[in-house]
Amino acid sequence: MKRSLENIENQFEMFQILNEKGEIVNEDAMPDLSDDDLKEIMRRMVYTRILDQRSIALNRQGRLGFYAPTAGQEASQLGSHYALEKEDFILPGYRDVPQLIWHGLPLYQAFLFSRGHFHGNQMPEGVNAVSPQIIIGAQITQAAGVGIGMKKRGKDAIAITYTGDGGASQGDFYEGINFAGAFNAQAVFVVQNNRYAISVPVEKQSAAKTIAQKAVAAGIEGIQVDGMDVLAVYAATKDARERAINGEGPTLIETMTYRYGPHTMAGDDPTRYRTEETDNEWEAKDPIVRFRTFLENKGLWSEEEENEVIEQAKEEVKAAIKKADEQPKQKVTELMDIMYEELPASLQEQREEYEAKESK
Repeated sequence: MKRSLENIENQFEMFQILNEKGEIVNEDAMPDLSDDDLKEIMRRMVYTRILDQRSIALNRQGRLGFYAPTAGQEASQLGSHYALEKEDFILPGYRDVPQLIWHGLPLYQAFLFSRGHFHGNQMPEGVNAVSPQIIIGAQITQAAGVGIGMKKRGKDAIAITYTGDGGASQGDFYEGINFAGAFNAQAVFVVQNNRYAISVPVEKQSAAKTIAQKAVAAGIEGIQVDGMDVLAVYAATKDARERAINGEGPTLIETMTYRYGPHTMAGDDPTRYRTEETDNEWEAKDPIVRFRTFLENKGLWSEEEENEVIEQAKEEVKAAIKKADEQPKQKVTELMDIMYEELPASLQEQREEYEAKESK
């Protein structure tokens, strides 16, 4: 039994294309991306890093509500998203707002989501996504259902969902991937292993050496990917998507990544459970620095181009927060109205009380 387990674990070596020095180490796996594609991926990663910095600042100013920092996970988030099509359906976790934005959610609505405003949860027409899931792991079972729906309708599209390593410790994770495997759902499950479920190291969450190997029990494909390598994440997701729509079943992708900031801005202090040595080790793997080096060596990126993206991000964040500020404040009665088609009698009296308060 021990040998069998070791044989399984040894199958899940980390997939990498671009090493920490920005060098191609797996030429055969290099995805077919044009120079324009490569530059667009870099633009999105730089933009998202600035968005993260500005969002943290806005949170500290009291202008945003709930916020989960994303710096360090840009390759994992945006590399996987770039492999998607508009028709694909995203079921994100609370740290996965960047994928929603690049899928079509207006930036000002992302800010409203952070504030708890209902309009921030209303996806525009044509944006195939649901609002970020706060209940850890709940989106995984939902993605299995959406993926089965895609299959039954004959859609050339998939459902993709994201969670962290902590989400892979939830019952919904096992139920979701097992159900998806049993019914051959057109789904991709991305576990962004950023090493800590809030403050609990991944080694204390599971005796398994990888999260990817958990796919074996569900009878689905599994792969561990260097989550700081945007090319590897893109290639793995694109392959998983194509196999799903070709009827070859779902895939579990574990991306080895790191969040440079706290779990959320709600009081978490990562210095209490992470060492400076660990932080420095992962900062040396920064996905933006790595990809920048790769593009500069190809003559595709410059400091001037990067500064243009930075300024664009700053201006668009400024305009978006202004638009969010201009939105009418939500009312309790509005929340009741959009929650029910027919308001239950038990809430009708409460609604009348709030309506009287709001009219003053």
